[in-house]
Amino acid sequence: MDTLRTLLNLVWLVLHGWLLALAYALAGVVACLLVVTIPFGIAAFRLAGFVVWPFGRTTVPAPGAGVASALGNLVWFLVAGWWLALVHVVAGVAFCLTVVGIPFGIASFKLAAVGLFPLGKRVVDTTPPRDWLHAGGGVVQGAPAR
Repeated sequence: MDTLRTLLNLVWLVLHGWLLALAYALAGVVACLLVVTIPFGIAAFRLAGFVVWPFGRTTVPAPGAGVASALGNLVWFLVAGWWLALVHVVAGVAFCLTVVGIPFGIASFKLAAVGLFPLGKRVVDTTPPRDWLHAGGGVVQGAPAR
């Protein structure tokens, strides 16, 4: 399972992961120019790391994320989130036009949801299923217990 994730991540990186990471990193640098927008820069850097290697990782709500994260997500959505999500959805649809591209399309849809509201989230690794019978129900490492 780790070999498959690595292979998918490498193909993703070559196809457009490097370009997305570069765009998110550039957005993070621009956001860090002002003290007020540093949290948005940190979120952009977190997304840059996530888009480089998305397979085998997911996002979970960060403990302690409260009203400030919600207000920041509202500002992010109005300024950048909606068009980032739109780009990811369009790329996801384009990937899903071929059978080979479906895993990449699903990853792009996952990134669309994260790009829409990135504040108050953490990127964590997922554990592979014990066997194929339990595939799809992987446990998230580092997720808060409910």
